[in-house]
Amino acid sequence: MTGEPKDEAPIQPQEYGGEAANPDYRAYLLILRERIWYVVVAFLAVFIAALVYALGATRLYTAVGSIEILARDPVVMKVEEVRDTDLRGPEDLETQLKILESETIVRMVAEHLTPDETRALLKPYQKGNGDDPVDPEDILANNRKVVPVRLTRILQVAYTHPDPEIAARVANLFVDEYMDYNVRWRVDESMRAVEDLKVRADEQARKVEELGNNLQAYRERQNMVSLDQKKDIVTEKLKALNTLLTQANSRRMEAEVQWNQVEEVRKAGGNLADLAFIASSPIIQRLLGQVDEKKVAVADLQQRYRADHPKMLAATQSLGQCESDLRQALEDAAAGIRNDYQTAQSDYVRAKSDLADQEAEAMRLDRLSVDYATQQNELNVNQELLASIVTRMRETSMSATIESHNARVVDLARRPRRYSSPHVLFDLCLGVIGGMGLGLGLAFSVASLDDRIRSAHQIETVIGLHLIGIVPKITKMNPEERAQIVLGEGKSLAAEAFLTLHSNLRLKPRSKLAKVILVTSTRPGEGKSFVASNLALTFAKHGERTIAVDCDLRKPRLHSTFEVSNARGLIDVCGEGVGLDSVIIKDSIPNLDILPSGGRAPSPTHILNSAEFARMIAELRTRYDRVVIDTPPLAPVSDAMAVLPHVDGSIFTLRFSFVRTKAAQICVRKLTATEVPCFGAVLNCVDLSLSDYYYSEYSDKSYLT
Repeated sequence: MTGEPKDEAPIQPQEYGGEAANPDYRAYLLILRERIWYVVVAFLAVFIAALVYALGATRLYTAVGSIEILARDPVVMKVEEVRDTDLRGPEDLETQLKILESETIVRMVAEHLTPDETRALLKPYQKGNGDDPVDPEDILANNRKVVPVRLTRILQVAYTHPDPEIAARVANLFVDEYMDYNVRWRVDESMRAVEDLKVRADEQARKVEELGNNLQAYRERQNMVSLDQKKDIVTEKLKALNTLLTQANSRRMEAEVQWNQVEEVRKAGGNLADLAFIASSPIIQRLLGQVDEKKVAVADLQQRYRADHPKMLAATQSLGQCESDLRQALEDAAAGIRNDYQTAQSDYVRAKSDLADQEAEAMRLDRLSVDYATQQNELNVNQELLASIVTRMRETSMSATIESHNARVVDLARRPRRYSSPHVLFDLCLGVIGGMGLGLGLAFSVASLDDRIRSAHQIETVIGLHLIGIVPKITKMNPEERAQIVLGEGKSLAAEAFLTLHSNLRLKPRSKLAKVILVTSTRPGEGKSFVASNLALTFAKHGERTIAVDCDLRKPRLHSTFEVSNARGLIDVCGEGVGLDSVIIKDSIPNLDILPSGGRAPSPTHILNSAEFARMIAELRTRYDRVVIDTPPLAPVSDAMAVLPHVDGSIFTLRFSFVRTKAAQICVRKLTATEVPCFGAVLNCVDLSLSDYYYSEYSDKSYLT
């Protein structure tokens, strides 16, 4: 209503998700207290079942034998085994454990049991009629257990059976058959390896023979009976030809130089005698000396004779003859140099050709030697491989005849003196723990599925309303007495609860000044009429002029609550225009008047939405200090929503552990969707034995005692 002071902002409702975000231990104790019979029944069922099993179960005996898995086999001969059996990690030990658990070992044990032992083994598991035969292997596999001892290489083989003798016998058979299995496995593997090696050796021998024949044929084709000697001869020839070529090249170069000098002197018109290698010739030197002597003699005669003197002519003729001989000698020397150059050149070319031919022959021999060496190496490798296969075959054949074990027996199983199952004390303890666990689980599971409203936390955080009143459960009273409990003599917890509700309403301005108050609930049976009647009586006791109006036109109750007539009432006022004074029941209780419904209306919403109803409420405002209206529940019908626009506020009644949270949330959303405030919720019919947890925060414990 405009101009009035506003209450605090309403609590926003949350989707229901259980109890408080941080429930304390008392919540769990309360769950157990409310559902103690779930725990008791579950506990007794499980404990009795465990007791029956412990006392009636067949006594079983467990015999245990132990085996040590060796890290490596004992070294009898330094011969490599066909398969490596050394333990190198947990995987190898786990492999041996799985071999012990294999069907092969189970089958071997079953085959080594005598007929009497087999009958004794199967007897406890056979049915009376014998129609369903029992497989010994299944019995052996299901009751055998192989357990590795932690941080060791020891495996314990345990067998459980009602007969202690059979238990020990079977456990030892498992140990023995495992040892025999390893021996047979080694021998079989070795013999198979010998056969494989023999086949490979035969194949390799044939291959070696073929390679040898191919190598011999190659020698014959290439005429390489003495390849190494032939290569040595060719090498010596190469060395000699290299030396000869070097010398021929030197002579050629020297002759070429001399001939080039001769050509240059001729082209220049010089004297060939100036060349040292020509002048060094004895003939040239002799002729040069004679020419010089003749020139000296002619010079002497010229001083004494004339040119035509006979002596002078003879000396001149002799000089000319010497010079002619010198020229001829120089020409002969030059021709000799040319011939030497040509000879040296020819010798060089021939030596070079011979060297190239010999090098080609050497390269041919090298190529042949490569092919030869390749075939020879292949023959050698295959010969070595054949020798290795033959050696390995002999070693494997020899090792197959030597028994070796990769395990040893540590303890043989002995006849057990005490039964291993059942463990009576353990089974009973397990029954106690299991029964308690199942009971607690069942109780908490049921509690988790139960979302009925039972705590102040749910009302304020989930429903979204302030808790303004808590009314305890009333027993040993008829409905009329409960409806007027605030008028009872003496101190009453319920009466004190309504006084607290009255005080809480006076704490907020809106509820304090509100004249017309609507009381409703989620569904029938939550005590809305009970709250409405006692709230009206509480207002009356405090000296306020109050009227209780029964707007539940479908199932009216106020007339029976106050034990008054319901012949005429609200229906007559709104439907027939009857005056209020003729239908209001006055002074039945001091300060309290009652306006009954006047019966059941065929169309309640038509009446409650009428203008006559609005005028009636307006007139009641002027006559009374408080108007308390009892309306139908919100979930089944919408009558309360028709009344809501005419009131100053509403009170929502919730019965303890009666209505589900979701239904209450939906109704509260309808109620708070209008501008009419909801003053809060009243939790009705609270069990006093549970109140300490549910609303200890809202009142002192002595309040309820």
